Amino acid sequence: MEARDAIAGALVSSDGEEQTAKKDASPKTDQPQTKSRMEQIFGFKREDLTSWNSLVTLLNRPTDPGSLGIFRCLFGLLMLIDITQERGLSHLDYKYLDGAPVCRFPLFNFLQPLPLDWMYLVYVVMFFGALGIMLGCFYRLSCLMFISTYWYIFFLDKTAWNNHSYLYGLIGFQLTLMDGNRYWSVDGLRRPSIRNAHVPLWNYTLLRTQIFIVYFIAGIKKLDADWVEGYSMSYLAHHWLFDPFKMILPVELVSLLVVHGGGLILDLSAGYLLFFDATRPYAFVFVSYFHCMNSQLFSIGMFPYAMLATSPLFCYADWPKRFFAHFPSFLSAVLPLTSAESQPSSSCVYHEDPSPSAERQETPAVARAPKLRLKHKLGAIFTILYIIEQLFLPYSHFITQGYNNWTNGLYGYSWDMMVHSRSHQHVKITYKDGKTGEIGYLNPGVFTQSRRWKDHGDMLKQYATCLHQFLPRYNISNPEIYFDIWVSINERFQQRIFDPRVDVVKAEWSPFKPNPWLMPLLVDLSPWRTKFQEIEGSLDNQTEIVFIADFPGLHLENFVSEDLGNTSIHVLQGHLNVEVVEEKKNYTLQPGEQIKVPAGAYHKVHTVSDGPSCYMYVYVNTTEAALQENFTKLFELQERVRNGTETEPLPPELQPLLAADDDAASEVNATDPVVRLFLKRQRRMKEVKKRREAGVLERFERFAVKKYYTIRRGFLMTAIAMRNLAVGLPPLEQLTREVAFANLKEPSAEANQDERLKDEVGHGEL
Repeated sequence: MEARDAIAGALVSSDGEEQTAKKDASPKTDQPQTKSRMEQIFGFKREDLTSWNSLVTLLNRPTDPGSLGIFRCLFGLLMLIDITQERGLSHLDYKYLDGAPVCRFPLFNFLQPLPLDWMYLVYVVMFFGALGIMLGCFYRLSCLMFISTYWYIFFLDKTAWNNHSYLYGLIGFQLTLMDGNRYWSVDGLRRPSIRNAHVPLWNYTLLRTQIFIVYFIAGIKKLDADWVEGYSMSYLAHHWLFDPFKMILPVELVSLLVVHGGGLILDLSAGYLLFFDATRPYAFVFVSYFHCMNSQLFSIGMFPYAMLATSPLFCYADWPKRFFAHFPSFLSAVLPLTSAESQPSSSCVYHEDPSPSAERQETPAVARAPKLRLKHKLGAIFTILYIIEQLFLPYSHFITQGYNNWTNGLYGYSWDMMVHSRSHQHVKITYKDGKTGEIGYLNPGVFTQSRRWKDHGDMLKQYATCLHQFLPRYNISNPEIYFDIWVSINERFQQRIFDPRVDVVKAEWSPFKPNPWLMPLLVDLSPWRTKFQEIEGSLDNQTEIVFIADFPGLHLENFVSEDLGNTSIHVLQGHLNVEVVEEKKNYTLQPGEQIKVPAGAYHKVHTVSDGPSCYMYVYVNTTEAALQENFTKLFELQERVRNGTETEPLPPELQPLLAADDDAASEVNATDPVVRLFLKRQRRMKEVKKRREAGVLERFERFAVKKYYTIRRGFLMTAIAMRNLAVGLPPLEQLTREVAFANLKEPSAEANQDERLKDEVGHGEL
């Protein structure tokens, strides 16, 4: 293959000349034209960039529609599946139930959900839009149906934002402007004039650049010190997917080198590796392995499969024709076209009259000036402006400063995927009656269906405003709302993210100004993380620890559960004043000192030093420790009974241990709560082991059945809603039966739910 063929996958590639390479192998009387080095590498000449007209001509170069048509079909299919799952069709009634007192978090406060039945109609429009995209049927209308409803739902709930949901919307918008229905589409059957017609090169340029940006900027964001040092996703190394690496490396190095180092290198290099023919096969292997792993590591819906579907876009645009040409001829009626010849299109710019023979010839040394139309220039302008906007937007946080917290901007459009992990240790919502001055506390998350508001000032402002509107229904007049939220980001100290002294209802917030009540991240204390690992490594399995950092003049009010015996506070830095509320005593602590705090009582930890204080809670869950000890004794007793070494008769309360193989019966017959809990845990462990050891077919069957009932519920609830809109609501009894039928689950799920073993819950929030 010629040298220029090595770059057919470039962002701006030589797809318009794909057939030339094939014809070069045949004898020619003319001497082949010499290619410049730039043309060999990038697929275009320097002259193509020397003037506006030549650039427009380049971006509108006729290109095979095959790869774009296959991607359109795959994207539509994945969106059909996504609508029933991550977009929420299967549980839409839970989210948008009419009349439910729910606080919502739209991007713009004037956006509100429609009544429930009308929301189902919105999803129906989006579903048929995605179906039309997949089939290439009434393509432009289908794209408009999909993106209009998709972006409405996207803007309606910021708590559901993530990078891949944003990417779906971008791709849907791009496809609306592209000629994606020129290959393997219903429109091509209806309109033979567009069937297998050329598409302009900018269609591929946009999609390839978009995917390149997703990979590359995700890699740039992973140059963050927390990622490079291995703190962002350290827990992933314990996943079974990394077991092969743990056979040769300790788990710490697996986290640092494989999880973080491998992720960084892949994101930075994937776009370039997909760029060139020589490296593209290796890129396919690495990115496919990467996305398949992500599908198991994270609950991210169709994103891994959508990214897999984008990879062939970097290949020659006619790859589907060459691929499907190898299939038996009797399948040609249902397979895409395999004809190498493409029809001319008014969307493209030709140097001369496009004919089959002209397409196979090398570009003449002197070509006639192409005729540029307004649509060609608009396509080039849009391509350039869109790429500039996509490169700028991930770094536009200096404009939308109100959305900046410890991380910049609204999560979802910056491609900072998995760079930050958070854990919340303590969340307290305090209200104060504006008339009586009465102070009370709210359950964290009341009136909400999401936990995302804890980390974002804009959502916290919306939540406080919503609580201010709802609480008067409960005889709380003109309430003030205060939040005390403790967060650890990337394994740092637990610390406050917002000022607990600020009434958020009255607090100022603007999307274009820094949030004045955001507490700074104590990055100067980041080096303590290495010390954390040493301290945690010195503890036994039953002792747990929480690291806290606080600001001068503030205090932490804490309640120690009676289950947590031997709880003590150890000072690492700064000065503390520990107030035991019931005893009405205060204790001053210096660095290196410690104090034991009583269980079942409140205490307050005041930071009295000039700078931030650092301390740690060390505690043992005595209830859980005693339970584990009893479990160990019961297990040993059960083993002795089974192997016949137990000579003493069992008392009545331990008799169910003899029938442990009959799990359900033994649990029912157990009168002792510890024995019943032990048998329940054993049954659960057997279920987990059975699931892990299941074969591929069994796993697939379980997966398929679960998805079937999920999709089934979404479709049945949609049918109910459409009936309601068409003929009105039925009697309540009939509606109840219909919803119960839609809620039907597979028999195994009804008989064998994922029980949480509530009696075994360990420590909660300190």
